[in-house]
Amino acid sequence: MPTVINAENLLLGRLASIVAHRALDGEELAIVNVEKAVISGSRERIFALYNRKHRMGSTEKGPYFPRRPERIAKRTIRGMLPYKRKIGREALARVKTYVGVPEEFAGAEMETLPEAHMNRLRSPRFVTLGAVSEHLGSKF
Repeated sequence: MPTVINAENLLLGRLASIVAHRALDGEELAIVNVEKAVISGSRERIFALYNRKHRMGSTEKGPYFPRRPERIAKRTIRGMLPYKRKIGREALARVKTYVGVPEEFAGAEMETLPEAHMNRLRSPRFVTLGAVSEHLGSKF
């Protein structure tokens, strides 16, 4: 059974770096409530950044950037792994991301990462990953 991490109110970048490190160490991880993870910064700046990333390519050619929150989170984790090498691909395969809490993890004990909690923010400006996903056109 994988370790279940509740991503609610966790900073996406810090969450991704911690998860990437633990996955490289061989741990299987399931991240739930990923749509409630937060990205720090002003709403306009974050939306502009993700719009630019999304428009960069298409599904047929060029870098494809996802719209769904669980895919965006997994892509962020992938960026912190050496995914072009075998060790990175294997580590990424050990990480699963979910919107909400699936039935299989409903009664499981969920871990939270205090070093990634949003109360570390100095500024009250942030956007949830779900809001970014909706802005990109996803109907998760």
